[in-house]
Amino acid sequence: MKKIKHVLGISGGKDSAALAIYLNDKYPMLEIEYYFCDTGKELDETYILIDRLESYFGKKIKKLKAADKSPEAPFDHFLQIYGGYLPSSQARWCTRHLKLEPFEKFVGDNPTISYVGIRGDENREGYISHKENIQSIFPFRKNIWSMDVINMLLHNDTSSVLKEFASQIIPKNKLDSFISIIDKPLSIQYPQKIKLNDLLNCEITEFNKIVYEFLKTTNLPLSFESDFPLIENDDVLVREDIFRILEERGIGVPEYYKKIEFNVNGKKGFYSRSRSGCFFCFFQQKIEWVWLFENHPDKFWKAVEYEKDGYTWMKDERLDDLLKPERLNQIKEDHIKKSEKNSLNNHSPFLLDILIDAESEGCAACFI
Repeated sequence: MKKIKHVLGISGGKDSAALAIYLNDKYPMLEIEYYFCDTGKELDETYILIDRLESYFGKKIKKLKAADKSPEAPFDHFLQIYGGYLPSSQARWCTRHLKLEPFEKFVGDNPTISYVGIRGDENREGYISHKENIQSIFPFRKNIWSMDVINMLLHNDTSSVLKEFASQIIPKNKLDSFISIIDKPLSIQYPQKIKLNDLLNCEITEFNKIVYEFLKTTNLPLSFESDFPLIENDDVLVREDIFRILEERGIGVPEYYKKIEFNVNGKKGFYSRSRSGCFFCFFQQKIEWVWLFENHPDKFWKAVEYEKDGYTWMKDERLDDLLKPERLNQIKEDHIKKSEKNSLNNHSPFLLDILIDAESEGCAACFI
């Protein structure tokens, strides 16, 4: 039996931190290695979170750095290679070189389970490596399996195999329901997403046991594990649970999530940051750039220095232009209007609970 590596990346965001705590507390039998890909351009709050987690776990979180032989910070090293061309949503060289490549180098060729903190109230997929020795698991979701596994599992050609596993696992009083769903072929009228949800609605843990038996017929990392406790897991955790875990364990929510009051033209508003990751992340909203300027001016002016030779962080505006008084006030007023529209009497101390669309943008490898 091959030795399986279990890993969890700490991004500096709330979800990965809460997942690390959750797995440490609920599944101590899993020997999970925690790692952090350090770009050299993180906010101080990120490093504070890493220190607190290390104290909680009583062990070090492995620090991974791209281009670790370079005298420059990882981001600056690759920026020079790219001739000053700043990353963007269309050219995410930062995520590839600073996050994914160090992670895959760290894993090597070992069969590896990678735990990802996408929550049960999110409608997105996490990073799935193209390397066959890395398998992603999503403990906070109703469906803990990655879509590459689901695609194999629910292919029309696998129905006979699934029925055989179901007959061995599912109690007789539920078996007919499972079989009827398995027998129904995928089609335009019955897409994979609905079929998956139907199977999960029958019974999550029993569906997980079927998947686990199916995985033993593949070469994916879990096929080498004699036991996997998460197949018994039927928890579904949402944003409120994440904040609760961090506060109850004494870790606390990173300060950049906490809303700060501002005033503009006699109106009161609140701003914060919606994500972890580099302080100059191009996925930031305009109001987040304003937040950076007013709360971390040294970091803001460093971001300004990177804008040269026609390259900018935002495709439609330079940071210098954003700071013109009339433009800055407009951004704040627009943000107040958006917050009022979306608040729906939400009195959370975290602005992210109001601007719920903020989390849907960005790279899962950086922000979770």
